[in-house]
Amino acid sequence: MEEFTLKELHAATNSFNYDNKLGEGRFGSVYWGQLPDGSQIAVKRLKASREEISFAVEVNILGGTRHKNLLTARGYCAEGQERLIVYEYMPNSSLVSHLHSSEPLLDWTRRMKIAVTSAQAIAYLHHHATPRIVHGDVRASNVLLDSEFEARVTDFGYGKLMPEEDGASKANNTGYLSPECVESGGGSSMGDVYSFGVLLLELVTGKRPIERLNQTIKRGITEWVLLLVYEKKYGEIVDQRLNGKYVDKELKKVVLVGLMCAQSEPEKRPTMSEVVEMLMNESKEKMAYLEGITLSNKNNGG
Repeated sequence: MEEFTLKELHAATNSFNYDNKLGEGRFGSVYWGQLPDGSQIAVKRLKASREEISFAVEVNILGGTRHKNLLTARGYCAEGQERLIVYEYMPNSSLVSHLHSSEPLLDWTRRMKIAVTSAQAIAYLHHHATPRIVHGDVRASNVLLDSEFEARVTDFGYGKLMPEEDGASKANNTGYLSPECVESGGGSSMGDVYSFGVLLLELVTGKRPIERLNQTIKRGITEWVLLLVYEKKYGEIVDQRLNGKYVDKELKKVVLVGLMCAQSEPEKRPTMSEVVEMLMNESKEKMAYLEGITLSNKNNGG
C-alpha cells in the first residue's frame, strides 16, 4: 500500500478545500482529489477522537482485503495529528444519493446489478476474508458505485474491531440495525444480514428504511413491504418512479430475499453466501419456497 505525504494530499485536494468535500461519514470527512498523474482519488480525513483506532483498523483490514466489489485503500498518510486514507474515486457517488437525492434515477437493470454485487462483497467479508470480517454498518451510503454501476462496499470492519458505537451514530443508523444489535450495541454477521435485507428493500422500493408518515408516526420498511407481500401487491412495493419498467420475477425474488434477511430472529436469517445464491438463482421452485417461508413467518408473527 502506498504511503503519501501530507504535502501530496494537500496539493491533490486543494488543501482540503470545502469545494472538494464529497461527504461526511461516521469516521471522518471525504475529499475529492487529483494526483499529478491525473488519477482521481477520494481522501478520508479521520476525526481526531477516533483517529488512532480507526486508522489502525482500516489500514490493516484494507491492506489485506481484496474483492472487486469492496472499495479498498490505495494508500495512507500518517503525519503529526493527521490520519488519512486514500481510495480510488468512485465516479457515480453512493447508492443513497441515487435513491434519495439529486443523482439520476437508477433503472431496474442497474438496481439488480447493485443487489448482487453488494451481496457478493459482504459474503466475501463473512466467508472468505482472513480474518473473517463483520461489516457492522451496512447501509445505502456505504455502497458506492463505480463507472459500471457495480457496487463497491466501503466502511467495513468496524462492527468487530471498533468500540461500541456512540449514541449519535447508532441513532443515525436505526432503520438498518437488527433488534439484537440495537440491544447489544455491537455488530455481528447476522446483524449484517438483517441490514442487507433492509438495504434490498430500500433498493427496490426507493423508500428510506424508516418513513415518517406524520409528526408522530414512523413506519419501518419491512412491516410495510410484508403487508403488501401478504396481499400479493408487488406492483405497489416497487419504486413508482420506474413507471412499471421492471421484471416481475426479479422484483418478487429480491423482495422475498430482503424479507428473509430482515427477520427479527437471527437464527431464521440466511447467511450472506446463501443470499448471493438466492439472488442469482432463477428457479421457480426456489421462489415458491421463499414465498412460503415468508408468508408462514407472517402468520406466525415472525
